[in-house]
Amino acid sequence: MLLTAMRAPERETSPSPSFILKQHPGTRKILSRTRATLLDTAASAAKGRNSLMIRFLQKDSKLTKGIFVVIISVACITMVITLVPGVFSDQVTNADTYATIGHGGWFGRFMPAVDEISTTDVQQIAARMMQRQGLPEQYAPLMMPRVAQGLIQQHIELIEAKKLGLLATDQDVDRFLHTGAFGQMLFPGGNYIGKQQYAEFVSQQFNMTVSKFENEVREEITANRLRALITGGVTVSDAEVRDSYLKQATKIKFEYAVLSSEDLQKQINPTDAELQDYFKKNAARYANAVPEGRKIQYFAFTDANLPQGAPQVADAEIQQYYNQHLKDYQVDDQVKVRHILVKVDGNDPKADAAAKAKAQGILDQLHKGGDFADLAKKNSDDPGSKEQGGELGFLKHGATVPEFDQAAFSLQPGQTSGLVRSKYGYHIIQVEEKQTAHTRPLSEVKTTIAAILTRQKEGQQEQAFAQQLAAEAAKSGLAATAAAHHLQVVTTDFLNQSSVIPGLPDGSKLLADAFAAKKGGAPQVSTTGEGYAVFQVADVQPAHAPTFADYKSHILDDYRAQQLPQLLAQKVNELANKSKSENDLARAAKEVGATVKTSDLVGRDAQVPDIGALASSAPQLFDLNVGQFSAPINTGRTGIVAKLVDKQEPTSDEIAKHFDATRDQMLEQRRDEAFSVFITTLQEKYQKEGRIRMNVKAQSPFGGGRTS
Repeated sequence: MLLTAMRAPERETSPSPSFILKQHPGTRKILSRTRATLLDTAASAAKGRNSLMIRFLQKDSKLTKGIFVVIISVACITMVITLVPGVFSDQVTNADTYATIGHGGWFGRFMPAVDEISTTDVQQIAARMMQRQGLPEQYAPLMMPRVAQGLIQQHIELIEAKKLGLLATDQDVDRFLHTGAFGQMLFPGGNYIGKQQYAEFVSQQFNMTVSKFENEVREEITANRLRALITGGVTVSDAEVRDSYLKQATKIKFEYAVLSSEDLQKQINPTDAELQDYFKKNAARYANAVPEGRKIQYFAFTDANLPQGAPQVADAEIQQYYNQHLKDYQVDDQVKVRHILVKVDGNDPKADAAAKAKAQGILDQLHKGGDFADLAKKNSDDPGSKEQGGELGFLKHGATVPEFDQAAFSLQPGQTSGLVRSKYGYHIIQVEEKQTAHTRPLSEVKTTIAAILTRQKEGQQEQAFAQQLAAEAAKSGLAATAAAHHLQVVTTDFLNQSSVIPGLPDGSKLLADAFAAKKGGAPQVSTTGEGYAVFQVADVQPAHAPTFADYKSHILDDYRAQQLPQLLAQKVNELANKSKSENDLARAAKEVGATVKTSDLVGRDAQVPDIGALASSAPQLFDLNVGQFSAPINTGRTGIVAKLVDKQEPTSDEIAKHFDATRDQMLEQRRDEAFSVFITTLQEKYQKEGRIRMNVKAQSPFGGGRTS
């Protein structure tokens, strides 16, 4: 949803109370006995009904026959609906529908959907997410299913919340807009900014109408109520909190001996006989080790070789291009700003007050004539702009957090803001320049357009000339055609698909085309990065096995790679045994050829050279006592044995100081997990009941409306 920036669609959820009840063993026994009793009763009733039905049908009356015909007709229609493909199938009448969430059961197929997810919404949200992540449009087919999955989960949440009477009201939305995340922007000083400014704010920040925005807010409040209800019973014990912080805050320092795989590889020096034996045993591996090669004949040219010379571009052509591409020359509203940030970490009121006081002091200095750039270099907590005197350059609407955006665009050039609070801390903003939305005039972009059109014409002329030369070469041969146009024919050695063609700026396209062509085929055209080439495949050398002598260095590398894991494991075990038996890491390291290093005082989240992330590569180090040696640590790249030299655990006072923050963090994590289990289980239930129907064609690049 809007305020949560799309919950991850792959999260898992907790079982509903009814689901848990059905899984309880005692409950299952009761349900089983009840079901058996109901089945016996139903069977007896059916037997009696069958006898009555036979006597009823034996009566010879028009009424009886009429009723029988009606019954048979209904049964036939039902069979047609159920069995004939395409009749009352899951067709989505609205082409913009991406998915629907409907009623369960067979009759649910013929009832209107409870909720719909539009393709437009999926596309818009996917576009915003790709923009935030800097992804190109090609990622849309991958992003849209993720977005749709998140929207389906959100819609299911709202359906369940409605069942439980948790829907937010208009009054709830008004209360949130006054006091929630947007309260300071919409009601600065308690005064409403006005209907028009409110609509502009929503349009600029979220690219939607006010009604849609408020509906998003309403849905978010509702979803939060459902989450609070489901996760209200989640708890964490005091012992768990203390243990968690103890693990988080414990720091260690250790000496460690490192065996490098690169160094060990050099110790693997087989004889020629051993290598030849390895080569024979792995003959299948080397059967096509030498890839297919192709010998290519070609001649190339650039725009300098065009017979008609450089193309000319008329003013009328420039004007026409400008008129057709006006949108490319539109400049949005933007401001050039610089700022000073006083960062606020966490939600500690004392830290907030201290940061605000510091920011106010800087603002007072500016009011007294202080230099903005100098004060930014000395005081700003924004590392990206601090050394540039706070310079951020030109910013468009939406490029920064809403509070910063609104303040920056409300100022005029030369003006400095008051204190602006955002989630990062307190900002002081100064506007240096402001540009209103406009279209760049032709005079400003004429040279650029002329260059574009010139290059387009050159490309067209080059392509036409290349086709002309290929046609000539097909009749007269490459050599004669090249000589007639003062070009040079080149014959390469055998090249594979990863080779580089000497003399060409970019021969990758020519190589790809050559490996798709036939030996001795008609001359073809390919691009070269700076022009075109006309080529033929002169010869083809199939992939084959190399001789031992030609491939000896590669065979040695392969042999070493095969032997290395065993040698590394052997050496690191030897290092560990010597370290413990001699109680001397340095001496043991010297004996096996390892290098001794010392870590900094580090926590579980640290990265240590040659080891990597301690949390994943060597968490056992935190279980050691000072003076103890670790067991062998094999990372694949290195072999490590460590000796703990220092261990600093948090004091009881430190644990108490961070107790509440740790508990809140653990509670939030467990609530996320519990709600994920709930919503995933709920979605699986909807899918099992056939309530979620996806529009397959809406998901394909060709559109449509068939569902599955």
